Amino acid sequence: MSSSGASTASNAPGLIALLGVPIEIGAGQRGTLMGPAALRTAGIGRVLEQLGFAVEDHGDLAPAAVDASLLLPPNAKFYDEIRAWIGTVSEHAYQLARSGAVPIFMGGDHSLSMGSVNGVARHCAESGRPLFVLWLDAHADYNTPATTMTANMHGMSAAFLCGEPGFDQLLGDQPRASINPDRLDLFGIRSIDPLEKDLVRKRQIAIADMRAIDEFGVGVLIRRVIDRVKAQDGVLHVSFDVDFLDPELAPGVGTTVPGGATYREAHLVMELLHDSGLVRSLDIVELNPFLDERGRTARVAVELIGSLFGMQISDRQTPSNAVLPDGE
Repeated sequence: MSSSGASTASNAPGLIALLGVPIEIGAGQRGTLMGPAALRTAGIGRVLEQLGFAVEDHGDLAPAAVDASLLLPPNAKFYDEIRAWIGTVSEHAYQLARSGAVPIFMGGDHSLSMGSVNGVARHCAESGRPLFVLWLDAHADYNTPATTMTANMHGMSAAFLCGEPGFDQLLGDQPRASINPDRLDLFGIRSIDPLEKDLVRKRQIAIADMRAIDEFGVGVLIRRVIDRVKAQDGVLHVSFDVDFLDPELAPGVGTTVPGGATYREAHLVMELLHDSGLVRSLDIVELNPFLDERGRTARVAVELIGSLFGMQISDRQTPSNAVLPDGE
């Protein structure tokens, strides 16, 4: 079902708004347009309802009309078509954030985050609380048209949301609500292009690559993110690319990189984020059912979202600060 506008009606506590964004042209391989349907089939709505949330499914977005008169930048494939998506996503994200719901943007490739984060950031700027973004991804996605090696725009999303140049008129009539680079955390990174690496270093963006995760553990590193957000009374948008996970666990992505997060590492990240109470919005991106194995990746993604919203094996008082149980 297609949704023509975002709901602004309910401020009920515990409300989650699902919105499908079946975009695939930002990626190098087709198939992510089936991602929203796969997540629904894997039971994302049912799991969240079982956790006590009211869930509103707003269907799937459709892009606006393509502006054929747009002057296209070099090295940015399908710029005009992605522009038709991003302005629409941004407006829906803004309205959903205003409604009091926690929006979950179901992709679709990672270019959708240009719109989802922009819309949420616009609302946060109006409400007076800084927005931080946690980028769970194998890739930094901090390329611009000037640095990219592939011209695929799903690899430019983080750069766009931090205000980098080279993306003129990408939002159409929507205002651009960029975040400061010091409010972006790249987490789980294990693939980055040479010029992209230089730009990330120049902007002093926080990055926890897999070497850091191996050395310090996800618990220590994700608590650092949480502490930074809390210190500024901020809120958190989680942009979860399923290639954050090891491809042995989640094969249904078009850009697999070996050595990703394990099942337990990923669940611990989600559990600690839930404990923090900071998450106000979420992307789930790059799920490609065409490449999956009998829905395996979609099911794992839904299990992780369950952990992010409070699913746990046993009751705890405050899991991230609890006293260790006595041994058997």
